[in-house]
Amino acid sequence: MSQFSQSKVLLPLYIYPQVGAWDPLYTAVAANPCVRFVVIINPNSGPGAAPWWPNEDYVREIARLNALPNVTTLGYVRVAYCRRPVQDVLEDIETYRRRAREDDRLRVEGIFVDETVNLYSEEAKKYLDAIDRRARTLIGVMIHNPGTAVSAELAAPGPEITVVVETSYEEFMTEGYQEWLSTSPYKRARTAYIVHSVPQGEVKALTIALCERAEYLFVTSAFCGFYESFAGSWHDFVASLAERRK
Repeated sequence: MSQFSQSKVLLPLYIYPQVGAWDPLYTAVAANPCVRFVVIINPNSGPGAAPWWPNEDYVREIARLNALPNVTTLGYVRVAYCRRPVQDVLEDIETYRRRAREDDRLRVEGIFVDETVNLYSEEAKKYLDAIDRRARTLIGVMIHNPGTAVSAELAAPGPEITVVVETSYEEFMTEGYQEWLSTSPYKRARTAYIVHSVPQGEVKALTIALCERAEYLFVTSAFCGFYESFAGSWHDFVASLAERRK
């Protein structure tokens, strides 16, 4: 038994939810009730707006996800490496909150902030802190995605969770990458890894190994469109997390 809490699936679900498109997720959720699935919902590079929203497909499938006891949904917001106006970002977050007030089935329990910076500057720090402070009062947990290790100054206090790895298996396994990753200021509980292009036969071993380094994981054999399809490795990845719990 590991001394750590069980790692969770962090799934960027950028697949349009036509009927049946999310079935591999529903199957995995039902088959692995001991595994927590943290699912990032991305209607339209953010919450989407009229006239596109309300979108009947997203309304149907978000409600279905939120009815599942081992699923936590997050809303996607992009910040364009801190170049997007803060007020626009906060409006996206408020949109997710407003929808939940109008219909609890459409709630999200946190925000996934994509395209954050990893290197400290006073301007970037103020930008990200302003978003985090406001968002926490509105909606809940914050995840930042710089996709790489960040400066220690950005981690004080920083978000609850940071994606410090978003890279290919080949790059991840290099000595240079591991040396850089070792500079991450975050402990396991605040760390997420996303590793793509993993050889199918290595998915299980890699997933089990990474459970000791990150509490939030997404490991996939996909070489492209990592977040727009369920790769052949999806079942093995989730099963490995479930096995790790035993």
